[in-house]
Amino acid sequence: MMASNLKFMRIALLPLIFCVLLVGYITPLMAQAPANCKISVRATGLRNATGNVRITLRRSADSVVESRVVDIDAKTLTAQTVFDKLPEGVYSVGLIHDENKNGKLDMDEMGLPQEGYGHSNNPGKRMGPPSFDETKFTLTQTGASLEIGIIYWQ
Repeated sequence: MMASNLKFMRIALLPLIFCVLLVGYITPLMAQAPANCKISVRATGLRNATGNVRITLRRSADSVVESRVVDIDAKTLTAQTVFDKLPEGVYSVGLIHDENKNGKLDMDEMGLPQEGYGHSNNPGKRMGPPSFDETKFTLTQTGASLEIGIIYWQ
C-alpha cells in the first residue's frame, strides 16, 4: 500500500514540478522590455552636401548598438535616420559629417577636427569628446526624436 501511495505521489508531483519550472523559465522572458521603441535622429547645420553622415547609437561609452551611413539632403543640408525595434533604456548618439567618405573624423596637425561632428543633447564645442553621461538620454515606449546640430572648427 505504501509503495502505491509513493508511486501516486510521484505521478501527481511530476506535472506540478514541470509547471513550476516552466513558469520560472517564462516569467523572466515576459519581464524583459519589448524591443519596439524607436529613435529618430536628424542632423542639422551641415555646411555642404559633400560626403555623408555617420551616425552611431550607443548603450554605454564602450558599446555600439548600431552605426549607419546616411545620405545628406542637398536641399535642406540635413541627414536623418530612424533606429527602431529598440528596448527601453539609456542611449547616446554621436555623428560625424564625413565629407571625404573615409569613415573617420579627420583632424589637423593640432588635433582639431576638420569635419563636423555632433552628439545627443548637443554639448558645446570643446577640446576632446563629451562624456557618455553628457550625451545620454532615456528611451521610453513613446520613443525619442533628436535634432543634433553639427559643430565645425574650421
